[in-house]
Amino acid sequence: MENQLLEIKVAIQIQKPVSEVFEAIADPDKMTNYFISESSGRMEEEKELVWKFPEFDDEFKIRLGKVVKDEVICYSWDVNGYSHLVEITFKPAPGNDTIVVITEKDSKNTVPDIEWLKGNTQGWANFLACLKAYTEYGINLRKGAFDYMKK
Repeated sequence: MENQLLEIKVAIQIQKPVSEVFEAIADPDKMTNYFISESSGRMEEEKELVWKFPEFDDEFKIRLGKVVKDEVICYSWDVNGYSHLVEITFKPAPGNDTIVVITEKDSKNTVPDIEWLKGNTQGWANFLACLKAYTEYGINLRKGAFDYMKK
């Protein structure tokens, strides 16, 4: 059990077409309306980007892998000294809706990694709620939500 790798998996259905939901994530001008405060570019295959968040001073580097328009965005980022793979898939659903599934893989089965995994699972659930609110209603749920975390 100690050597088992752990993963996060979250999903939500959004009442918008796949192309619109995909663009809300791939396009930094859209993503800054509900999740990040800044990105160094569009999510495209084999690019390296830097993300900033409104409530943190840190920069987060992501390395994009496979990106297929309206199907999948894969990227990796370093956490706790090793690389994590994030896969975001987009599936058409009835009524011109989209099911978004996010999987983050390969967290070690140690107490510090499990603690991080718990927090990041909450973060991905927040991301999906923010994405849904923005794409369906134009609302930024994140605005002011984490002001209490600022140093």
